[in-house]
Amino acid sequence: MPLPAQHQRPRWWTELMLIAVVYAAYSAGRLLARGDVSTAVDHGLAILRVEKALLVDAEHPLNRLFTDTPAIGIPADFAYATLHYLVTPAVLVWLFRRRPAHYRAARTWLMVSTLLGLAGFTLMPTCPPRLLDAAHGFVDTMAQYSAYGWWGGEASAPRGLGGMTNQYAAMPSLHVGWALWCGVMLWRHGRTPLVKALGVAYPLLTTVVVMGTANHYFLDAVAGAAVMGVGALLGPYAMRLAGRVTGRFAHRATPAVLPVVGGGCETSAGERIPGQRTSSEGADDSTQAAAR
Repeated sequence: MPLPAQHQRPRWWTELMLIAVVYAAYSAGRLLARGDVSTAVDHGLAILRVEKALLVDAEHPLNRLFTDTPAIGIPADFAYATLHYLVTPAVLVWLFRRRPAHYRAARTWLMVSTLLGLAGFTLMPTCPPRLLDAAHGFVDTMAQYSAYGWWGGEASAPRGLGGMTNQYAAMPSLHVGWALWCGVMLWRHGRTPLVKALGVAYPLLTTVVVMGTANHYFLDAVAGAAVMGVGALLGPYAMRLAGRVTGRFAHRATPAVLPVVGGGCETSAGERIPGQRTSSEGADDSTQAAAR
């Protein structure tokens, strides 16, 4: 008996295409969600005022540390420009190969949360700390240390491609959101203390890096975690909806089964279908075969 769809291992090429489509939509949406620069600056300053009122504005001391200490700032810039795009796919592949029973739910959680983050970029374009006026005391470490890496002075994108990114998509921080997803997957499905420890350390390290490099506010990181929480709640509903749609298409694609001639038909007492043998005839044949 074939396994139900939710227990079957997904095909790697369909998964690759699905992830590519969602990521392309996410990237294109970030570009289309570019808002008014003055509005984005106002949002960034408003976040900064709220953080100061709550005494959680950790961006300033971290940014000064990263700016004054190249031994910390340069690796942090490499981490910001690299790990977001390497660790997340690596965890997806690891789940697909090693934990296939949990892969589908984990992938759906990540995708739903990513789309929620895109909605956040659209509704609240936010200027990151590094793009605020210098009077606010932030230094763009990506620009300061750009000679050490492949990124340009205007974004973490490769040199010359900064114009292809939305630099005002700071709220929520999906760097933190994706890192939290990776951490949960490593903690939940890892089998060694080292893997579980990496699951705890990676999102914490990412949170420090995004603030120290002046790419995000602390509340951006909080919003990134909140988006992942909402995505985790909506993931099961998204899976059920996808299952219904897939089942409907599969049902339409299934060819109709032709009825078997005579299937389910009954004859009245004494009536015989042409060529039908009676039970007594069958018994006589069996007796003769046994006598032989």
